[in-house]
Amino acid sequence: MEFFKNILRAIWRVWFYVFFGISIIVMLPFLFILTIKESQYPTLYKIIRGFSKLLIFVMGFRLKIEVEEKIDPNKSYMFCPNHTSMMDPFVLISMVKSPIVFVGKAELKKIPVFGFFYKRICILVDRSNPKSRKEVYFKAKRRLQNGTCVAIFPEGLVPTEDVVLSPFKNGAFSLAIEHQIPIVPATYFDCKRLFSWTYFKGGPGTFRIKQHHFISTKGLAKEDLSKVKEETYQVIYNELVNDEAYMKDTNRNE
Repeated sequence: MEFFKNILRAIWRVWFYVFFGISIIVMLPFLFILTIKESQYPTLYKIIRGFSKLLIFVMGFRLKIEVEEKIDPNKSYMFCPNHTSMMDPFVLISMVKSPIVFVGKAELKKIPVFGFFYKRICILVDRSNPKSRKEVYFKAKRRLQNGTCVAIFPEGLVPTEDVVLSPFKNGAFSLAIEHQIPIVPATYFDCKRLFSWTYFKGGPGTFRIKQHHFISTKGLAKEDLSKVKEETYQVIYNELVNDEAYMKDTNRNE
């Protein structure tokens, strides 16, 4: 029985890449034109948001969202969700109407076709390069002045599936303090369980998302970075360890 389930999961996974690839090809003209100037990003974001919603739908997922504090479309924010799946960015984009720019890994720009647009849309960082990390601040500042939000997965990577939540990097919190913008913690409970990096695992279902109360950075300085980072970490960690489905999946190999 498990053998046939794995065949179905494999077909389902292949469908993800087929749909993703065809969609990129169809959107190529729009992506090329709308990535020429940063001023066109709000229009591009609407297209990416529409694609994200469609991708979630055709993969058989639904979103169940709990919002503790609403986003003001006229303000900039630093979004900081936990990271467990390649679906995470699409979930965030589908949730938020305001344009979001992601700070992402520079290595992904090497992926054919996708990488070409990825480096023109996202703010890339090579964490092993101090100069690259420094340039992120200038690029983010320019985007934030245009009323755009920034998203960083503060774990800096997708942790192994037995890890509840990896330690947070400083980048998101340093940027939020420097630009005095609120941090928006968000807990993704089900992306790892339903669409992890383990190929023969998961399936269609509901992604439960909790967008927490904002953490203010108003009046904070660099000396407060560790405190605000730990506060954000604890908000997400406490949600995860108290969620039975998440913890059962996390500890399934024990």
